[in-house]
Amino acid sequence: MTQQSRPVYLKLRDMIAAAIIDGRYGEGDMLPSVRAFAAEQGANPLTVAKAYQQFQNDGLVEVQRGVGMYVVPGAADRLRSRERQEFFQSEWPEIRERINRLGIRLEELIEKA
Repeated sequence: MTQQSRPVYLKLRDMIAAAIIDGRYGEGDMLPSVRAFAAEQGANPLTVAKAYQQFQNDGLVEVQRGVGMYVVPGAADRLRSRERQEFFQSEWPEIRERINRLGIRLEELIEKA
């Protein structure tokens, strides 16, 4: 599934996951409210709520009723591990195939990095 064909809530989930992995939302930090994040992204609040619900279901955030959602300890490591696994299963085979088809050598990749 290409990034463009992915549902909006998954794109929003990916944005939040990247922010947690990158440390913009650290352990114990509160995520933006559903309404604030929806306004910032120009998204429907229900769509943002669906993305947030996935984090809650996965045990990556903790909800304090009436206050907000907080990133739990270890969330970044768990997300990074999950994202790496997803990359190697879903994205890498296609990338590797293209590298081979184009005759790109490992040295060239390292040089361009």
